[in-house]
Amino acid sequence: MQSQDVAPPPASSSVSSADPVVDVEQAEAALVEHYPRLVRLAYLVLPPGLGRSRRVLTAHALTQRALPRNRTTTPVVPAQSSGRDLDPGYALIRLRVVRTALEAGLPLMRRARPRRAQLPPLLPQVRGLKLFPRSGGADELALDQQLSALTAPGRAAYVLRGLENLPDAAVRQLLAAAGVADADAALREADEVPARYALLASPEFDPCSLQARPTDLMRRRQHTRAALVAGAALVVCGALLGLPGDGWGPDGAAAPAYARNPAAEAALDPAGLTRAAPAAWKTSARTDFSVWPARGDLTGDQELLRRALAVWARPGENVGVSATPGTATGGPAGPPQLLYAGVVDNARVVILHDGLRLARYAEPKDGAAGAALDFARTDGARRSEANAVVLGRADGNVRYLTAPWVTRAAGRDLAEPDAGARDLTLTDGVTSPLASPVRQQSGACTSWNALELADGSNTRLVTDLGELVPARLTTGRPGSVKDASGAEAAAWAPYACSLGSVRGQGVRSVNAWAYASQPLPDASGAGAWVCTRAETWRGDGARVLAQFRTPGGVQGAVAAKAQDVPACGERDPHVLAGVLWKSEGGHWYLLAAGDRGTGRIEASGGISDSADGNLLTAKAEQGARAELKGTLEGGRTIGGLR
Repeated sequence: MQSQDVAPPPASSSVSSADPVVDVEQAEAALVEHYPRLVRLAYLVLPPGLGRSRRVLTAHALTQRALPRNRTTTPVVPAQSSGRDLDPGYALIRLRVVRTALEAGLPLMRRARPRRAQLPPLLPQVRGLKLFPRSGGADELALDQQLSALTAPGRAAYVLRGLENLPDAAVRQLLAAAGVADADAALREADEVPARYALLASPEFDPCSLQARPTDLMRRRQHTRAALVAGAALVVCGALLGLPGDGWGPDGAAAPAYARNPAAEAALDPAGLTRAAPAAWKTSARTDFSVWPARGDLTGDQELLRRALAVWARPGENVGVSATPGTATGGPAGPPQLLYAGVVDNARVVILHDGLRLARYAEPKDGAAGAALDFARTDGARRSEANAVVLGRADGNVRYLTAPWVTRAAGRDLAEPDAGARDLTLTDGVTSPLASPVRQQSGACTSWNALELADGSNTRLVTDLGELVPARLTTGRPGSVKDASGAEAAAWAPYACSLGSVRGQGVRSVNAWAYASQPLPDASGAGAWVCTRAETWRGDGARVLAQFRTPGGVQGAVAAKAQDVPACGERDPHVLAGVLWKSEGGHWYLLAAGDRGTGRIEASGGISDSADGNLLTAKAEQGARAELKGTLEGGRTIGGLR
């Protein structure tokens, strides 16, 4: 085998502070989605001298070990010649696969510690069988022989060109990041092999489509006897280590390895589930999910509850798991509380609460295959936010489980406030189906259904944003907001469709505040300024939209937006935004407005003007840009939302 000019990657590995950071979840998604392609890449780069069977197992092992253990930066590699932009997660996994495949071909040095890739793979292992790809034709055999004559960097350069369609500049950058000392030499070496790249996609080089043959049966029998002897010796050594003393080393006050933990076992015992008394909510000082009674016709189904708890603690690879941002998905620390167990449409559903989170387990009625597990944060929930939980979605509809204090439920289309509310039936706290706005597409929003819940004299409005807990809708100045129910719901009509921008963000509540009304030039009436702020359960990630609506406009237009800012919130109830507007006479203007606490507004940059008070109207040109600065009545300055 020829010597291979591969060096360990430098500490920086061509990574700069501007390189993207890849989360483990993003890398895992890329690995799963492109697994066959990555394994084929590893198989082609590995040295043919390993043999086809070991190359197959090594290719799978290297690809599976390419998943990083934590957030990792990856160098930016130019896009493929086909124009498909590379996912940073895929770019990171591909780099790690190429790097370890190159290391696997390095010769073992007598005084150097071998790298993991140079050793036979621990996993995967297949006993009693040899696995190898299907044989190709004469062309594939000739190409395999030509590639075997190249060094590992040369093979990698050829494969990256042909299989990944990377230009030479990208191949050079990737090889350098993988530790190749002379990438130009590898490219020149790859030029010696004819460019028959289509053959790289043939079954000859597919380690995911395999044939199986038995190994040497006599040798396997001898190895079995040797393994039995080694196992007996291991049992003896284990018994000696178990004698009094430190064994492998002291662990302080820790229990022995694999000791049974009473708290963990109790969390998985359906008989240990806690249940609130049916009338606990009437006398308890707390008015959150902790006082909800257990409801549903399957609360006594111990097998269903056992499956729900087991999946929560150990979700299998076929379980669909989702969680709102900032929500932990680990098992419960102790026995959780049962809120619901019953049949919803075509699924068996279990709702559990551990004091900090809600967990929903759902499985098809005809079996446990295709189970789903959803999580949502609920820590710090109040009565106004613990009114409903999504039980299930089917055929574009959503069903809710309502709080025990809810006496009436109704559906209301926020985009049609004059249509009134449509009563929903309540059966043991479960609502009849209501069309969900989750599937609404941006640009085609003509309605937005919300759930109206009555509790004596109080009425609240919540909406489904694709999560387990619907978001509470309010109106009014921050610090003195009111539930958007009844007549207050009309304030949401022009801005309801903007709720689609905060789907899946772990939203706790959304407030709409009409903070200014501005006379329009050229006798065009008055425009309305509204600020919507979405607060999250985790505290950060709040999203603010400043929207402007002209007379007769059906929906408001987003003039500015920001995230993780205090503006328009209880901590800083001030806001300033501007928009370019064209009058019916064809003239362009800069319109800017702040809340009533604004004493002066100044515009600079493409438009220079100022005005006392909280409104500014300035002549402008189409496409002009301006920087806004507002001075509050107390003297503090604020900037405009962008």
